[in-house]
Amino acid sequence: MTSIITGDIINSRKADPVIWLNPLKALMKEWGKTPKTWEIYRGDSFQLEISQPQYALLAAIRIKACIKSIEKLDVRMGIGIGQKSYNAQKITEANGEAFINSGETFEELKRLKQNLAIRSPWPQLDDELNLMFRLVSIVLDKWSTATAQIVAVSMANRTLSQKELGDKMGRTQSTISEAQKRAHYDEIMDLVSFYEKCIIEKIN
Repeated sequence: MTSIITGDIINSRKADPVIWLNPLKALMKEWGKTPKTWEIYRGDSFQLEISQPQYALLAAIRIKACIKSIEKLDVRMGIGIGQKSYNAQKITEANGEAFINSGETFEELKRLKQNLAIRSPWPQLDDELNLMFRLVSIVLDKWSTATAQIVAVSMANRTLSQKELGDKMGRTQSTISEAQKRAHYDEIMDLVSFYEKCIIEKIN
């Protein structure tokens, strides 16, 4: 069982690719090497494998924060969970249930006018999670660049206090606190924890 995130950058033509490519590549390197674990293709599309599916939502929201940190840009992502039947040297040439679920969900996003959805082997869970994803996207899609930047650093350093995050970013503790409140950071992390618990229960 694995998970695949298929995504593309919204409004990519409105920004110099280097501005978003370098931060996205740096983030994806945390999960493995290209092109085996992740690949950016067709200019503004990407695919990433998160081998432990319970961490796929956290990865997707971290990608969201990374891209929303850049003015005018956003990202659309379909998460797929399932088996991997063919393992290739390039992730875009691999195949299996997880890839099909991710690809089909991603293709539906434009039609549904949504930016985040999931498909797994468990349809009832999908219905519940996708309702939650639609609700949380109301918040995620409205992050300002400044808020997204603080969320990105907060998610990358989840053990640090607000004061430590402030020191790291050259901001005051109150600035970090206010940005996290605006971002609904605590509620989002509660959803991430709930998602992790649901997926672990299903896998086990």
